[in-house]
Amino acid sequence: MTVAPERDTAAQPLPHRKDLRARQHDDEPRRGAALRLHLPSERLRSSRTSLGTGFLGIAATVVAVLLLVFDLARFAGQWQLGTYDERAGFAAAAWLLLAGLLVLLALAARTAGDVLDSFVTIGIVAGLGAVVALDAASVWANGDLGRDLTAAPAAGFVLLAMVGVRSGRSITAASGTLGLALAAMVGVSALQTPLPPGGIADAVAMIAHAIAPPIVAAWIVHVFRRIISTELERVLVASTTTAPRFSVGMLASEELARLDLTAEHLLDAVATGRTRLPLNPAAAQAAAELATELRLHLIEGRRQTWLYHAISESELLGRTVTLSDPESLAGLLDPKQRDGLLQAVWLMLGHAPERSRRSAARIAVEITVGPARAAEGRARTMRIPIVVQTSGVARGRVDPATWDAMRNVGRHTDSQRGGSLCVEIDCVVDRPAER
Repeated sequence: MTVAPERDTAAQPLPHRKDLRARQHDDEPRRGAALRLHLPSERLRSSRTSLGTGFLGIAATVVAVLLLVFDLARFAGQWQLGTYDERAGFAAAAWLLLAGLLVLLALAARTAGDVLDSFVTIGIVAGLGAVVALDAASVWANGDLGRDLTAAPAAGFVLLAMVGVRSGRSITAASGTLGLALAAMVGVSALQTPLPPGGIADAVAMIAHAIAPPIVAAWIVHVFRRIISTELERVLVASTTTAPRFSVGMLASEELARLDLTAEHLLDAVATGRTRLPLNPAAAQAAAELATELRLHLIEGRRQTWLYHAISESELLGRTVTLSDPESLAGLLDPKQRDGLLQAVWLMLGHAPERSRRSAARIAVEITVGPARAAEGRARTMRIPIVVQTSGVARGRVDPATWDAMRNVGRHTDSQRGGSLCVEIDCVVDRPAER
């Protein structure tokens, strides 16, 4: 996101919350200079189980067990019919290993929490490969893997049980690998022994039976996580609409609390005599850096408005929205106008949260606030023009609720420019002296 500095700004990049010492200590005002921000919403990347995916994982495990029971019944039927002959031990070993992997997954997922360890995941996937090999070896001589395999297609149900503790991408990759392995074995078997009538249909059904459930479940969980994360982000960003005209953001507040604790420890050490005066060079350097960070935070609190923080502290808005507010006029909007403007921007992005990072980059919103002008016949108010220029957003795709939100900001006119929407809002606010 590119944000033009507001009043009394120092052109410097906003620091990452874990690396404040990477600041550029340049306090010279530069009106119109650009400020590049990259602030990931780390607070939204917390435990996925807390978003409710743990319950989805339990449901997926129950479904996997039910499907496994069906394939286990098929295995028992083929055992009685003598399908395996002298190689029945391979099929039995495959099912025992599959059951052991499912139990291991259940225990590991219970102790791991929200994300299963990568080493455990690799071990389970390798075990599933052994299951496929053992099951194929037990019926290879029959020449009809699509009909006779039981444990190999059931390996996909273990992947289904993993959707709550692994990313959708990893589940899809493992399922695709399983499908390719089954297809390759069917192809090699067909070259050695011609398939019976209907063998191709049985093979296709067997592969789909193995990979479809985990892929569909992974996609559902992925969409659910994305929707919940987006809504949480919108709620957190909406909290900025009640902030004072100039303030520090939520991330900066956490850093201020950390700096305050560090300052208390330093002062306590000096007061109790643990640290002698004058300070040694290392302690003096640490105190100087602490003072500089506190000073820069105080400066930011006098120049950054709620809209600046709403954009910079949102992962989605930070990638797609550009703000230019050199006079910090956005801070004069009342809570109703702020909420309307922020809601309109979210709605203009449409389905951008559901897109990939690469496709979402083609959608952009540029917000220009000011310059202010006097309101005719109203001495206590003034007019602030707000221009919202979009790129990649057609007027026909804008939700009708967007116009309702903009009416809360002020009178507006819209136009279509080069296939994109441009909205000009005439916002009436109280003069600062009257607030």
